[in-house]
Amino acid sequence: MELTPGPGRGFNPDAWDGYVANRDRIVAGLVNSPVRNALVLTGDVHSHWAAEVRQRFDDPSSPAVATELVTTSISSGGDGSDSRDEIEAVLPENPHIRYFNGRRGYIRTRITAKEMRADFRVLPYVSRPGAPVHTAASFVVADRNPALHAM
Repeated sequence: MELTPGPGRGFNPDAWDGYVANRDRIVAGLVNSPVRNALVLTGDVHSHWAAEVRQRFDDPSSPAVATELVTTSISSGGDGSDSRDEIEAVLPENPHIRYFNGRRGYIRTRITAKEMRADFRVLPYVSRPGAPVHTAASFVVADRNPALHAM
């Protein structure tokens, strides 16, 4: 992930940040649709993320219109790490991002009529056999409320 710093703000040109007009059209489509529990599933960035998609990305007080879950690869990119300095530097500027982890693993979800639960499953290493898997973080998204609630 490449981050391009701005004046007091970090941007990722490979994510929503790099496609503002497209993002705005997608968000407007969600706002104006009968979809009640929009969930964006993303992958292939070699890290885990959990975020709330806000109606206005630059206004943390604007309503959440969807939840985004990003999963890492299970083995590419080496063992990974729990955090990275460049990510920690931009998280305060992005309050819609509720979770980051750079370990390898997967997301396990359970979806019912009342909620969606996401468990971020990680391994401490993938460079040798026998790594135990554990849940690093869990979130619940209630029906009709796209806000992430940590468990």
